[in-house]
Amino acid sequence: MLNEVHVKSVLNKTKRRDAWFLDDYTVNPYSACSFNCLYCYVRGSKYGINMAEKISVKINAIDVLEKQLKSRANKKQYGFVVFSSATDPYLQLEKDLLLSRRILELFLKYRFPVHIITKSDLVLRDLEIICEINKTAILPEDLKPQIGAGALITFSFSTLDERIAHIFEPGAPAPSRRLQALAAFKKAGLRAGVSLMPLLPYITDTGANLEQMYSVFSKVGPDYVMAASVSLFGNSPSDSKNLVLRAVSKHFPELEGKYGRIFSKNSSVPSHYHAALLKKTNELCAKYNLKSRII
Repeated sequence: MLNEVHVKSVLNKTKRRDAWFLDDYTVNPYSACSFNCLYCYVRGSKYGINMAEKISVKINAIDVLEKQLKSRANKKQYGFVVFSSATDPYLQLEKDLLLSRRILELFLKYRFPVHIITKSDLVLRDLEIICEINKTAILPEDLKPQIGAGALITFSFSTLDERIAHIFEPGAPAPSRRLQALAAFKKAGLRAGVSLMPLLPYITDTGANLEQMYSVFSKVGPDYVMAASVSLFGNSPSDSKNLVLRAVSKHFPELEGKYGRIFSKNSSVPSHYHAALLKKTNELCAKYNLKSRII
């Protein structure tokens, strides 16, 4: 049974705008996620191993959000709303509930710019609304000359390999569908790009894999490709660290030792590994004439 929750706030003001995703505000219409990505940073014992079983819908989100947006608009406190920051706005149930669509209609009504981050091609359903937001949104003054668009759409990938995607993000739409959606948004004249996060050490971040992915992305023509490695947290059976390590042990046993050495006492890859990955992805951006950030 779907969990319905009543909330007092939907629009959350960030303390400081993130340099990668440009979030002045965040909105999450759902909690938990049916895409069940093993590496998800919001995982934990409160959701269990199958996050789809814990999905909650913020049933009064529209009424609450309208009041919050109206108040901010009256004070001219416009800013980019990241949609969503803690789960995907286009989960499977969104197809019937239309909650994310109704939220986009509010962004349009109150002229707030939006940055949609998703793994789903269902976002294409709302292309017309997003195009209107792009044309009418009021941008923060400091971002006007750098962005010049009221809507950003970022598609999240960890791999383009369908088999690997099925292992680590079993409930998400296939990478090929995301690529097609990205191409459609670019064809519509919108500013759209790629969050190549998280890359999985020795699996999706090898030189050959990165070369292949950047080559494929370049043919679609994204406005940016932002890349980063994975961080894994927690020690409970449902935390991302244990889930990923078990998957590596089962499907990539030759890498079990390497993952153990990296993540047994740490949540992130070593600084030298991170530096090498950054160097490689910057080289590929230069080779394929791609930006590594939105701005």
